[in-house]
Amino acid sequence: IPRLRDIEPAAWDACAGSDNPFVSHAFLNALEESGSATPETGWVAQHLVLDDGTGGVLGAVPLYLKSHSYGEYVFDHGWAAAYEQAGGRYYPKLQVSVPFTPVTGPRLLSRPGLGATAGGVERALIAAVEELARRHGASSVHATFLPEPQWRGLGDAGWLLRTGYQFHWQNRGYGSFDDFLGALASRKRKAIRKERRAAERSGLVVRVLMGPEVGELHWDAFFRFYQETSDRKWGDPYLTRAFFSRLGAAMPERIVLILAERDGIPVAGALHLMGRDTLYGRYWGCHGDHKFLHFELCYYRAIDFAIANGLARVEAGAQGPHKIQRGYLPRRTYSAHWIRDPALGDAVRNFLAHERVEIEADMRMLAEHSPFHRDHGSPPA
Repeated sequence: IPRLRDIEPAAWDACAGSDNPFVSHAFLNALEESGSATPETGWVAQHLVLDDGTGGVLGAVPLYLKSHSYGEYVFDHGWAAAYEQAGGRYYPKLQVSVPFTPVTGPRLLSRPGLGATAGGVERALIAAVEELARRHGASSVHATFLPEPQWRGLGDAGWLLRTGYQFHWQNRGYGSFDDFLGALASRKRKAIRKERRAAERSGLVVRVLMGPEVGELHWDAFFRFYQETSDRKWGDPYLTRAFFSRLGAAMPERIVLILAERDGIPVAGALHLMGRDTLYGRYWGCHGDHKFLHFELCYYRAIDFAIANGLARVEAGAQGPHKIQRGYLPRRTYSAHWIRDPALGDAVRNFLAHERVEIEADMRMLAEHSPFHRDHGSPPA
């Protein structure tokens, strides 16, 4: 399917479920219709749908044919360079993912209530992805930010398995932010209080806007912040201004926009999306230099919101060992890779074996810097 709008939203969402906003028809369609994830930007939609022969949808896969490796957050640039130096052609490749979104969620989508048939649906989707790769002459397929059961299922199908990590905050039934602070070692607790006091003394007013409270003027301001941050860190921004308007219109119940204002004028913002039990931090931007404001809007206010709304966790996006000292601990992420050329597959398999050892060592080292009391323990990785 070359455009998500050609798929009935209710049929897609029946497979995607309601837990994770990023695999919803509304989010993926907003990326395409806004000009963010399009053939012109190197994301050629090739979504797969498995029907039951009568027009009913049993399963689906968000899938893109790509001519580059940008906007993925699971890096294979080294694989591409090595293969092309050896005379191979790495691009095009197929990407099973949500563009520009390093958030774990289902990638092999299947309608609930299938019972014993569900395994067959998943296997059929995997076989279809592989066949499409062959037809396109793609070097490889990459399914990124998978839930662990789907990751293992792809491993059983012969795909190469890769791990990484992000930093997530876990809600252990805290009744307030102070309850969370009480679980930290004294020095870490004092440091966070100092950062929050500094942010409060800045004279900025912080507002949490949800759903219909977010208007076009708010999106205008936030997009300016997003552009400034993108210019500083990555160059050209991935997302268009139209994406944010479409997002706000299509899924307002998921939007949590935290703005800092001076005299009623926004100077910084953090955009979060809310899932069934998780708050997902997505984008941040700021005009000017405001000490500790990034931590306040992206991390501490997110924790406040999660506690107040009974959410189980906050996922604050990619990168950032600095998050550990603020209660966000390392958690594994999972991706799986199908390589058409056996020689390239052997090289990648060898690379992944060494990388996995390094990832586990990194996670053990990072866990030693946990800010929690030693007797408090750490949630499972």
